Amino acid sequence: MKTAISILSPLTLLLLWELAARLGFVDTRLLSSPTLILQAFFPLLFSGELIYNTWVSVLRVILGFLAGAIPGILLGMSMGLSPFVRSALEPMIAATYPIPKLAIMPLILLIFGLGETSKIFTIAIGVFYLVVINTMAGVLNIDKIYLEVAKNFGAGRRDFYLTVALPGALPMIFAGLKLGMGMALILIVAAEMSAAKAGVGWMIWRAYDMFAIEQMFAALITLSILGYIFSLLLDWLEHLVLPWKQVN
Repeated sequence: MKTAISILSPLTLLLLWELAARLGFVDTRLLSSPTLILQAFFPLLFSGELIYNTWVSVLRVILGFLAGAIPGILLGMSMGLSPFVRSALEPMIAATYPIPKLAIMPLILLIFGLGETSKIFTIAIGVFYLVVINTMAGVLNIDKIYLEVAKNFGAGRRDFYLTVALPGALPMIFAGLKLGMGMALILIVAAEMSAAKAGVGWMIWRAYDMFAIEQMFAALITLSILGYIFSLLLDWLEHLVLPWKQVN
């Protein structure tokens, strides 16, 4: 039943969109229609242009995601386990997290230049904050008795990280990873709109310049498909690592 609803709800929306366009309720010059978008989508797909630009964006997203998530997990666990580290870093994270990542893109471009590093760093910094905050919260929510038992059994720092903090915080870590992946897909578009020669975000900006609305929607649909695929991958990984947690 849930699967049928999940399939029917977007199909119904597309059908209503198509009917509104055919009946003249929607200006197809601005919002196009599903049939016109499909007519533009398949030539982009079969020519290889869409596949190439999607691959470029996927590579940037993965590199930026890993560059932000790994330090975020390590630092988040340190902040959760150590009151000293938390007192030293939490005010800086709280102060810098609300700054829009797009607002510092000019600074990032000045420091890292117009190459791939600036785009990967833009994604990484957005992912980092979400992962570090959720990881720290996950460690702080671990029942204190587990920390006391580990301490009484002489657990070292490495044991605290690998056998207490990491397993206990995994549900919150995955919540942060999922939020971070969504942020990565948002930032890749912004990063590719400036000084990029390939990528889905670059396709969107180029379509806007050329007023090719159908191509712009094709790129947006590609982004939504990527988001769904990455979400399924993270759900599968979460189920693999946390088999006791039911993913509905």
